[in-house]
Amino acid sequence: MKTYYLTLDLIDNEEMIKEYEAIHKRVQPHIIDSIRQADILNMELYRFGNRLFMVMETGDDFTFEKKNKLDRQNEKVQEWENLMWKFQQPLPGAKEGEKWMIMDNIFKLTDY
Repeated sequence: MKTYYLTLDLIDNEEMIKEYEAIHKRVQPHIIDSIRQADILNMELYRFGNRLFMVMETGDDFTFEKKNKLDRQNEKVQEWENLMWKFQQPLPGAKEGEKWMIMDNIFKLTDY
């Protein structure tokens, strides 16, 4: 199993953030299916203000390249991504079109 930690900012608008959270309380089954089909075993989102933090646990065969390819081929996922982009904004330093940014691990207690 692999674990990834990602971050993204929402547009800093209280009403939009409430709507974003409401959408995530009722994610459609085909979106859940697409996540699982990509070998993502668990996914959690956390929010502080307009900053999001994602924990993604995947199978050993997961790659972002495979996930992106599957997503591009799925019309419903593309509709979802377009809807989500309405609420999201790129982090400083993100390249054109980049959304979720992988965070680097800089400390782990069990390493000591």
